[in-house]
Amino acid sequence: MSDTFIPAENYQKTKKLVGYVPRLEATNKTYSDLGFKCGLEIHQQLKTDKKLFCRCPVGLYQKGDDYDAEVIRHMRPTLSEMGEYDGTALMERRTKKNIIYRIKNQSACTYDIDDTPPFPINRQALDIAIELALMLKTNIVGEVHITRKQYLDGSIPTGFQRTAIVGIEGEIPLKNKKIGIIQLSIEEDACREVSDIGHQRIYTTDRLGTPLIEMVTYPEMLTPDEAAEAGQYLRFLARSSGKVRTGIGAGRQDVNVSITGGTRIEIKGVQHISWIPELTHNEAFRQKALLEIKKILSKTVSDKNKWKLFFIDIDPNQLNGNLAPLKKIAQQQKRITAVNLPGFKSILSFFTQPGQMFANELSDRIKVIACLNRPNIFHSEMTEPPLGVALPLGAASPLSFDSVIKLLNAGDNDAQLIIWGSSEDIDTALEVVEERCLMAFEGIPNETRKSLADGTTLFERVLPGPDRMYPDTDSAPISIDDSDIEKIKNNLPIEVVDRYRQFKDWQIPEDTYFYLLKSNLAVVIEKITNESTVSPRFVGTLLGQSLKYLEGQHSWTSGFSHNKIYGMIKFIQDRKLTWEIAKEMLPLVYEHPNVEFESALAMINYFPKTEKEILENLPILKNKFDEIRISKDPGASLKWIMGQLRKQAIGNIPLKDLYHLVKKELKND
Repeated sequence: MSDTFIPAENYQKTKKLVGYVPRLEATNKTYSDLGFKCGLEIHQQLKTDKKLFCRCPVGLYQKGDDYDAEVIRHMRPTLSEMGEYDGTALMERRTKKNIIYRIKNQSACTYDIDDTPPFPINRQALDIAIELALMLKTNIVGEVHITRKQYLDGSIPTGFQRTAIVGIEGEIPLKNKKIGIIQLSIEEDACREVSDIGHQRIYTTDRLGTPLIEMVTYPEMLTPDEAAEAGQYLRFLARSSGKVRTGIGAGRQDVNVSITGGTRIEIKGVQHISWIPELTHNEAFRQKALLEIKKILSKTVSDKNKWKLFFIDIDPNQLNGNLAPLKKIAQQQKRITAVNLPGFKSILSFFTQPGQMFANELSDRIKVIACLNRPNIFHSEMTEPPLGVALPLGAASPLSFDSVIKLLNAGDNDAQLIIWGSSEDIDTALEVVEERCLMAFEGIPNETRKSLADGTTLFERVLPGPDRMYPDTDSAPISIDDSDIEKIKNNLPIEVVDRYRQFKDWQIPEDTYFYLLKSNLAVVIEKITNESTVSPRFVGTLLGQSLKYLEGQHSWTSGFSHNKIYGMIKFIQDRKLTWEIAKEMLPLVYEHPNVEFESALAMINYFPKTEKEILENLPILKNKFDEIRISKDPGASLKWIMGQLRKQAIGNIPLKDLYHLVKKELKND
């Protein structure tokens, strides 16, 4: 939800001007008219025992306050090889953040906190990266060169991430087209953020250094649904190797979006691929809204090169009653500043995203760069105060900026802000507001945005440029032999697209495909069916429907693995039971993985019976049905009797065979 309440009239008017439609109402023409383009950067942790550039174990995660030491750092930008600073690094310097790292001795070492050089790269991780690069049909590089990528947000104590390109120029198939792959890189994962409040940001180092791959596509997805389809394919491809980590945080997506007349915007940290369609849809229209704002400002401001905001520090006693909350703010010894934005009337309430307007673009940057937590502004186009700021009893609404307009000597076509905070932070906030307003004259600023679950985004940082990359002088190039590539190539898993065809050949229900590919269960189906007489269709349905349902109802049970299902199937075959009993046993095996299979049979009340023993009660059941006659449906007796015999038949006789036997007996009668 926006932290600046939205004036319905102008917001709805500008939303209509932008031509915004909900995603479910959009068509391919909608995106064609926008000039929509999208590319993906898919990050996936690798399943290794050790970290990428040290020998610390992977996967030992800290909980709460479980740490042995803290290290405090202040990040400073460094010059690139060309003698220039990266824009993102300069932005982070302005935040004046104290970065605190919480360290657990078991999962971190002196390399993690930048006190020793890197170890040689983890060859297990590099081999997995080569395998995945081959699966993407990329060309493997002859030498791996480690480079440094600056990250001054503190997520890596060194201030940079070590990364290396492994393969270039590949492709993946979608339903109706192929998408080009720019590159696959191997890199070290960053720290986990604990909190980010004011000028203090806290991280844990347990995830730091985990081997990670990054798969980067060309911007060839022309609709949000194509972007999601490509994301799923890359996810399935990585998981089909069986050599990547799964679970929360193991895979993350960054999405790049642009429209005609716009620029590339990177949406960071998309936690679920299912978010991609809504996020990219809304980002496309946000860019269109910013282009409309540019058009309006070109008419309302005669010379953008002379545009400058005006501000004064104010005493709350100078303000009207419904701005009285500022008196309480002043009592906290905070500076209060009124700002005039010439020519920006109706721009602050201009629609940008569902539930957000241009004022949010200012508020977000003030939060990130000036470190003023929300709510951090009042503005002249609000109908209510920001969330979390209460008006005094009897105060008029909507907010009146009359006294502020008078103090600023503002014109009829101007807009106004009130900002509060420490004096130093207000100085930064004023710079930020002026910068962002000047960017509005140009259209769409280059930036990285943070994804939210509701499909909207927030400003995160300035989009990094080429000046953030430079060679790592601590790491020598690593040669990749053709013989190593051939060895890996000869053992590649089946392609994802071929798995789809395989599932169809096996006649597995289509509603199971997503789960089976996501969990890499095709190999489990192959193993079970190759070593038993059960059909692939039955195993695929057992896994894709019954197991999926159990996972939705219960948390993953410690000790359970897919090998348990293999063992259960082997047990059923050795006992010469029918396969349907697997569905009865599975819940017990899932919830109690240490249970003996014989005990599981007893717990579901299974008793061995012959066909003759099961059918001998048929006359009694038929007479009982005739007495109760619960339905006039001709087939009702068959259904009812099958229901009565089912429990005895499970494991002893295939239900399909029982059905035909009962039907035959009833017909003979």
